[in-house]
Amino acid sequence: MLEATTQNQTLSVSQLNRMARGLLEDCFTNIAVTGEISTLSRPSSGHWYFTLKDAQAQIRCAFFRNKNMRCRIQPEQGQQVVVRGQVSLYEGRGDYQLIVDQLEPAGSGALAAAFEKLKQELQAAGWFEQQYKKPLPETIKHIAVVTSPTGAALQDIQAVLKRRWPAMRISVLPVLVQGEQAAGQIVNAIEQANHWASTQQQDFDVVLLSRGGGSLEDLWPFNEKPVAEAIFRSQLPIVSAVGHEVDFTISDFVADVRAPTPSAAAELLSPDQAELISRLQLASGRLKQASQRQLLLARQKVLQLQQRLRDPRRQLQQQSQRLDELELRLRASVKSQQRQRLQRYQHLATRLALQSPQRQLDEKRKALRLLEERLKKSWPTKYTEQQQRLTYLLKQLQALGPQQTLSRGYSILQNEQGQVISSAQQLEKGQRLKATLAKGETTVRVDN
Repeated sequence: MLEATTQNQTLSVSQLNRMARGLLEDCFTNIAVTGEISTLSRPSSGHWYFTLKDAQAQIRCAFFRNKNMRCRIQPEQGQQVVVRGQVSLYEGRGDYQLIVDQLEPAGSGALAAAFEKLKQELQAAGWFEQQYKKPLPETIKHIAVVTSPTGAALQDIQAVLKRRWPAMRISVLPVLVQGEQAAGQIVNAIEQANHWASTQQQDFDVVLLSRGGGSLEDLWPFNEKPVAEAIFRSQLPIVSAVGHEVDFTISDFVADVRAPTPSAAAELLSPDQAELISRLQLASGRLKQASQRQLLLARQKVLQLQQRLRDPRRQLQQQSQRLDELELRLRASVKSQQRQRLQRYQHLATRLALQSPQRQLDEKRKALRLLEERLKKSWPTKYTEQQQRLTYLLKQLQALGPQQTLSRGYSILQNEQGQVISSAQQLEKGQRLKATLAKGETTVRVDN
C-alpha cells in the first residue's frame, strides 16, 4: 500500500514524516528498552528529554509531563534505566524517538520478583498473621526512631511531635536507609533497642522504623529477610513508616502497625495537646451546666415544698434561709472546683513547658561545660601529685633494693643450681659457688 502510494504520487516532507510515524507507532508499541541516560534536559514545560544509549547506538527519548509525574525516581545523567513506551517520529525534525510511558532503574524487575517471592514465603510462614501483632501501649512516652539522622523523614517526625506533643521523648538510632550496609545496620538497631529496653537501660515504649520515599531499589533494605526477622522477633512493638502512602515493603507486612508516611506515624504515636485542652474545657463546661441544673432542681423542689406548706411561716422562713445557705455553699463549691481545675490545667501546662526537649538539652550542655571546666582545673594538680608520688616510690625502691646492701661490701652466694646460700650448713668442701658483688660477679671454691 505504501509502496504503491509513493510510486504514483510525489509526497511532501510532512506527508512522508507522518506516514513514517504511523508505521513506527503501529509496529513498536509498548516495548521495553534498557540503556544509559545522557544529555538529560528538563525545560519549564515539565517534559523530560534525554538520550538512551549503549556501547554501539543511541536513541532520543521524550517523557512528557502527564506521564513523568507518576515516576518514582528522578533520572540522572549516566544512570542505567529500563524505559517502556512506543517508538515514534517527531515530524517537525524527522527525528526518530521513543515516547516513554514508564521509567525505572535497571534491575528493578528482578527486585520486584524477589520481593514477591519473599512476600509469599513469609506469608506462608505466618509472619503476617494478626495473632503475632503486638498492640501499641495506651500511653507512649519514649519512642526509639530507627532512621537516617540526616533524612527528611526524621525532620517530619520531629515537626509533628513538636506540634502535637512536645513532651514526647525520642531517641534516634542512626542507620543507613539504603545501600548494601543498610539492612545490617537496621537489624542491629532493632536488636539494640530491645536489649536496652529489656535491661532497663532505656524505657522505650515502641520502635518507629522510618525513611522517606524512593524507588524499589532505594527501599530494598526494608525488603530483606534479616530485617523482617528482626521485626518479627522484636519484643517491642514496631511501627513501620517506610516511603510514601503508595509504597509497600516487607517491613510493612511484618511490623505490628504500618503507617502510610513518617508524619502519619508520628500522629499515630502521639496525643494531640490541642484536643486534650479542648476536652478539658468541654468537661469544665459540662460541670458548670450540671451544677446549674442541680441548683435549678433544688429551687424547684423548694418551691414544691412551699406550695405544700399552708400556714407554718416560720418553718418556711427557716427553709428559705437554709436554701440560701445551700445556694451560697453550692456556688462556692462550684467556684472552688472550677478554680482547682484551672490550677491543675496551669500546673499541667507548666510541667509540659518544663519537659521541653530544648530546655533539657540546654541544661545538659550547661552541665557538660561545667564538667569540662572542672576537668581543666583539676588535671594539672592531679598530674603533679602523681609525679611526686612516683618520685617517692622510686626512692623507696632504691633504698629497699639489694643494690644498696651490695655497695657496702656484701655479696650474694649461689650454688650451681642457682639456690641462694644463707647458712654454712649448705656448703660442702670443694663446692663451687657464684658470688654476686656490687659490681660484677665471680666464682669461688669452698676449701674449709
